[in-house]
Amino acid sequence: MENSNQKVWYITGASKGLGLALVKQLINEGKKVAATSRSIEELKKAIGDVDNFLPLQVNLLSEESIEKSIQATVAQFGRVDVIVNNAGYGLAGALEELTDVEARQNFDVNVFGSLNVIRKVLPYLRKQQSGHIFNVSSIGGFTGAFPGFGIYCATKFAVQGFTESLAEEVKPFGIKATIVSPGYFRTDFLKDSSLSVPKNQLQEYKTVRDVQSAHENEINGNQPGDPHKAALAFIRTAEMQNPPVHLFLGQDAYAMAEVKIQSVKENMEAVREYAAATGFDN
Repeated sequence: MENSNQKVWYITGASKGLGLALVKQLINEGKKVAATSRSIEELKKAIGDVDNFLPLQVNLLSEESIEKSIQATVAQFGRVDVIVNNAGYGLAGALEELTDVEARQNFDVNVFGSLNVIRKVLPYLRKQQSGHIFNVSSIGGFTGAFPGFGIYCATKFAVQGFTESLAEEVKPFGIKATIVSPGYFRTDFLKDSSLSVPKNQLQEYKTVRDVQSAHENEINGNQPGDPHKAALAFIRTAEMQNPPVHLFLGQDAYAMAEVKIQSVKENMEAVREYAAATGFDN
């Protein structure tokens, strides 16, 4: 079996949150890591000057910027093996009050940023006939039952959808793809820098304001998930010969996923008699 310490990791959004926890754990284990951030200074400050670490300033909305960072990774380490599309941000707000610009910006980063990375790294992975792509979604990408997070959930549903297709597309090349669906982890994701809110809030949406307030105040700082344990789960999954396409992280994520699965089953059975009988009569 290939020595896992020889695998080269490329991680986006690595200056904070789960990305930072993963980078630190990989470095502690002696693995080679290239990590990206909008600010290379933030990245250097968070990690420090250590061996086997390549900090990269990358604009995920620029294919040229991404391509240069992957080229730099291969030049430094000789290859690239495990890709973690972790960069993204939260967006709270009812669908009615979010502007077109606000919604599209969330899709640009959370969806198209990851697609840009995938597009630019796959030629290297196909040539190697190996590799593993982790696309970080959210439990909010599996169940959208979060009032005020419709657009954010939509971006993460998109990540789920294209990763399921990606897993099938790259299978002939020996490449794996995994969707990561975390629950609530104790990072700075719910702080101002990572959670955007509408410029024009409509106070009629009391439920949305209550949910938004709960995330910003009660939930923030009290999340049950340990980022260090999440990092260990990433690494363990990357070392599997046949990794899952779906990786739920956290007991809360498992509980919410099970509720969604049961709800869908019940919805299907409630109308099966006529909804499944829509084919032509022979």
